[in-house]
Amino acid sequence: MAELADKIVASGVQNVPAILVDDRRHDSLRFLPDWKSNYVPDGEVGALGALGPGDVVLVPNPSYPIHAFGFLMAGGAIRSVPSEPTPNFFHTLERAIVHSIPKPTAVVVCYPANPTAYVATLDFYKDLIAFAKKHDILVLSDLAYAEVYFDNNPPPSLLQVPGASDIAVEFTSMSKTFSMPGWRIGFAVGNERVIAALSRVKSYLDYGAFTPVQVAATVALNGSDDCVKEMRATYKRRRDVLVESFGRAGWHVPSPRASMFAWAPIPESFKTLGSVEFSKLLVEKADIAVSPGIGFGEYGEGFVRIALVENEQRIRQAARNVRRFLENAPEQLHNVVPLATRR
Repeated sequence: MAELADKIVASGVQNVPAILVDDRRHDSLRFLPDWKSNYVPDGEVGALGALGPGDVVLVPNPSYPIHAFGFLMAGGAIRSVPSEPTPNFFHTLERAIVHSIPKPTAVVVCYPANPTAYVATLDFYKDLIAFAKKHDILVLSDLAYAEVYFDNNPPPSLLQVPGASDIAVEFTSMSKTFSMPGWRIGFAVGNERVIAALSRVKSYLDYGAFTPVQVAATVALNGSDDCVKEMRATYKRRRDVLVESFGRAGWHVPSPRASMFAWAPIPESFKTLGSVEFSKLLVEKADIAVSPGIGFGEYGEGFVRIALVENEQRIRQAARNVRRFLENAPEQLHNVVPLATRR
């Protein structure tokens, strides 16, 4: 690995070619030779150059905020669709197509999902591509969490569907797979026209990622995937401890199949507070920080996102704090009322 890095640096190459990446990775790049997709070697999810002011984009709700706000900042309009990959997703898409003026230009999907941790099946993607082709809309797939999966069950890629690159673009990122948040570098793969538009926009915005970061990314992608397996095992241990210990404390947290997040319903006795007020109480009374579900869209209300960023010991401590909080809350918080009802 060190030899590869030295070789790249010695060559003086300013933009490390993404084609050095081999086909072992479970992300979009492994489909380059099979579907002849194009790529942008230093992109992350954003409002594409193929979309402009006034365009309507279908965005999942709840979802990572940039999925909506990226298009809003570009002058577009958004319509919310469900996040969960079920038949209702397509019913809502159909209604949005019929009732939106102008007709939607694209639909965004993100599986494994942030914040919900939903995972799509390959059959879902097949139906999605067929739907998109029928209605002539683009599909923009955020695959950032593709490598953070558990139970030896890797999530599929949209580009596994034959012909998907005719109508779709998929994004992935080094941030999650190789723990590189902040040092941003990612890839966009798929429809040639859309990739060309994205490349043109980026040519006006930046000149490429910092060269040492490109070198590090190339070394990571060509090197052993032991560190990825270790990352996956770490998050799985944290997930298992969180689900088990919080459950014993009295707060049922569904076990996520993938991603580094758990999407937890607010305990029944606190639902009337809403996710923001409940999150404040957790900070004040239990020393636990979570993300209010409403921060990911109005349909995230009633939930909070718990990030698996602490070690198992800290998670168990958090569970003990939750237990004390839930046990003492009826007596100590009997006068707490939702902010929305205060006069």
